[in-house]
Amino acid sequence: MSGFSRMTRRNFVAKSTGAALAAPMIGRSAYAFTAAPDRVYSRRAVDLVAASLVIDMLAPLKIDISDSYYTREMPAGDKDEFRGCGITGFHNAWGIGGPDAYQDVLANFAGWQGFAARNADIFSAAGKVGDLDAAKADGKCCVIMGIQNSEHFRSVEDVAFFHGLGQRVSQLTYNAQNLLGSGSTERVDGGVTDFGAAIIAEMEKTGMLVDTSHCGDRTTLDAIDIASGPIAITHSNCRALVDHPRVKTDEAIRALAAKGGVMGISGVSMFIKDRDPTTIGDLVDHIDHVRDLVGIDHVGIGSDADLNGYDDMPPDQYAALKASYKGSYAFRDKIDVAGFDHPKKIFDLTEELIRRNYTDEHIALVLGGNFRRLLATVWR
Repeated sequence: MSGFSRMTRRNFVAKSTGAALAAPMIGRSAYAFTAAPDRVYSRRAVDLVAASLVIDMLAPLKIDISDSYYTREMPAGDKDEFRGCGITGFHNAWGIGGPDAYQDVLANFAGWQGFAARNADIFSAAGKVGDLDAAKADGKCCVIMGIQNSEHFRSVEDVAFFHGLGQRVSQLTYNAQNLLGSGSTERVDGGVTDFGAAIIAEMEKTGMLVDTSHCGDRTTLDAIDIASGPIAITHSNCRALVDHPRVKTDEAIRALAAKGGVMGISGVSMFIKDRDPTTIGDLVDHIDHVRDLVGIDHVGIGSDADLNGYDDMPPDQYAALKASYKGSYAFRDKIDVAGFDHPKKIFDLTEELIRRNYTDEHIALVLGGNFRRLLATVWR
């Protein structure tokens, strides 16, 4: 959802011993962080996050629809939040479309990659899957550049061009119809077009991950069928648990898994539950559903938010973001999920998985292992 960005234009340390040092013990096997003194985590959760390669497959570095954050000096407090969040891979993708999509995506890439380069003490760039591993070892956040649309592909040749600029993931459509297929809030879903099929083939040839998170039901199924290998639903949820156009049917989840794909579960409240309060337990219900439906190897995290979520955005930006979507999005007063709306949210998620008796191995797969395997398969 987090892809507004002018739609019409334009450490955590790697070792568990380091984690314990970063999170001083305050009780028997309980740890608190100086940056989050009101939150206490178990030694098991702290060690699991420290040992796992955590990948958030939809995580804009900062939700700021003024497009000015990446032009400014990064505040020291923001750096501390990234250092301590426990997440290594950030899929930094925005929904950019319209007649100027090509130029606007170029500007977006230049802005965010320049921002990451100016803050190289915090960030590195993902070109191959080994870059994620290296970032984990170095205690950095690795930026995966993507776009939540493919309108910037004017021709098949543009896929290789943008891959050369660093793009590693592309969503076929945002919520509306484009030349490749239909978005989730279109009245009629015509499926993947001939041009869309050609773009999918070129993305697979080039080594760019196909994403169908915002695609309509038929377009999602078509894309999975047309692709020769695995693709992703980087950030969505399960229609078996909530009736919303932006979430996926069991049919789509089964088809995705049958080809080796992975689905990231979103932390946007109306994609999780049709009423408030929406909690981190409700979010993990969707992880449970995918696990039970197709197995633990096909579910991960795509929070669809930055480290602090949406609800503390400046009021004018918050109102503008909500106004930019169709009524079928059914926004409520709050967008964020209680317990999943702060920089330490990955630790809260891990605690909930522990409470549900997930094994350490399975927790590591959910936190990022499954997406790492997929990226290693797709990226060349």
